[in-house]
Amino acid sequence: MTEISLQVEEQGERLDRYLTERLTDLSRSRVQQLIEQGQVQLNGKICTSKKTSVKQGDRICLEIPPAEPLELTAQDIPLDILYEDDQLLILNKPAGLVVHPAPGHPDGTLVNAILAHCPNLPGIGGVQRPGIVHRLDKDTTGAIAIAKTEFAHQHLQAQLKAKTAQREYLGVVYGVPKTENGTIDLPIGRHPVDRKKMAVVSPEKGGRPATTHWRILERLGNYTLMHFQLETGRTHQIRVHSAHIGHPIVGDPVYSSGRSVGVNLPGQALHAWRLRLQHPVSEEWIEVTAPIPQTFKTLLEVLKRRVTTADKNYK
Repeated sequence: MTEISLQVEEQGERLDRYLTERLTDLSRSRVQQLIEQGQVQLNGKICTSKKTSVKQGDRICLEIPPAEPLELTAQDIPLDILYEDDQLLILNKPAGLVVHPAPGHPDGTLVNAILAHCPNLPGIGGVQRPGIVHRLDKDTTGAIAIAKTEFAHQHLQAQLKAKTAQREYLGVVYGVPKTENGTIDLPIGRHPVDRKKMAVVSPEKGGRPATTHWRILERLGNYTLMHFQLETGRTHQIRVHSAHIGHPIVGDPVYSSGRSVGVNLPGQALHAWRLRLQHPVSEEWIEVTAPIPQTFKTLLEVLKRRVTTADKNYK
């Protein structure tokens, strides 16, 4: 149990706001949770109302119970670590690894692996767990950031919301776009018929703003190596946007209509290539690049050989 004592030097603020501004390691929702649980005393009496106004001279005592263990098993799954310190962990996620336990995937996930790698996590929201700031689909590879502390979790989420953190992807799509670059600014929501899929959906029907910037890196016959940069992070965003403009990601089992490229891929040819964010404590910029997986390299080599062979045959 951690005990914190404060004496109010200002007047007129709500209790939850006052504590959140001074205890930067705790989110406002966590402070409100502690107040509701009776962990906050105001002038020696338990206060369970977050809206209570504090005044100059008030004494506040806050007790923070130890983080509860997460009801998940820590599993020794190998991790490819790109960056790590006491606040932050950035990994290169392989294809086939689910990020968070869900129906159908109760264990063997990235979270299970992180719990084994970081057995002494201080806790987020009162639970001893890693802070998953953004997710990657099961078969999407590449850089993913995980917060180790509540403060880091808040800071990274704020960066994503403010669009200061940069997430860059590489993908191979079917066909060749008519322009060198472009922006897809279309809302994404649950597919109206197939609830396991996402789709471009109007805001009136639940679509949320989604913006993807793209540019061509290399033309490969009837395929294209693309660079994508996200402004938002909707579920399946790049996959849905690419399919919507008629250039689905190669190997995508959900959005590419079962087309085959003749290369054995573990899933969609989409790789979270580069991640740039601000360190939550030092505020220095961190940029990591996740090595391209071998299956992605093989796909590019095969497509390049086909283009070369076609050119020779044409000549």
